[in-house]
Amino acid sequence: MIARVRAGQPEAYAELVRAHTGIALRAAAALGAGPDAEDVVQQAFVKAYCALGRFRDGAAFRPWLLSIVANETRNTVRAAARRTTLAGREAALVGAEPVIPESADPAVATLETERRAALLAALEQLSEEHRLVVTYRYLLEMDERETAEALGWPRGTVKSRLNRALRRLRRLLPEGGAPA
Repeated sequence: MIARVRAGQPEAYAELVRAHTGIALRAAAALGAGPDAEDVVQQAFVKAYCALGRFRDGAAFRPWLLSIVANETRNTVRAAARRTTLAGREAALVGAEPVIPESADPAVATLETERRAALLAALEQLSEEHRLVVTYRYLLEMDERETAEALGWPRGTVKSRLNRALRRLRRLLPEGGAPA
């Protein structure tokens, strides 16, 4: 697909955009873009297109794109000189993907909402690198190799930081608040 884009076939890039917009929006929202998530993703796709000449042949596009989304999210948050609140992140995540099916039992739905809020509050307390590795690995469901590629870290670093982040999350979560 990348070869087709490089060969001047714009419809090939449109296919890449369609295939990766959902995960890019989830990444931007999870990393704190809030209401600017769509703008961040659009800018990330523009930057990715401009940087295709530097894209390594044979590399996976998704981790490369998500690293651009993460950088663009950081730039947007810094430029706006604001910290997105926990409530803003929760609203962005809920808007990006339904968390609880409509058919769920109200008691179960309430418990899941409380557990999710506790998890997001605990994530807020992690360092940026620990929050990033947990977000990529679990919230964005990337495997270890993709997480390492997206963050530009060796796999061993991903493993160790993820291990430390999960231990810290366990200490921060109320008893029974850990996600199943």
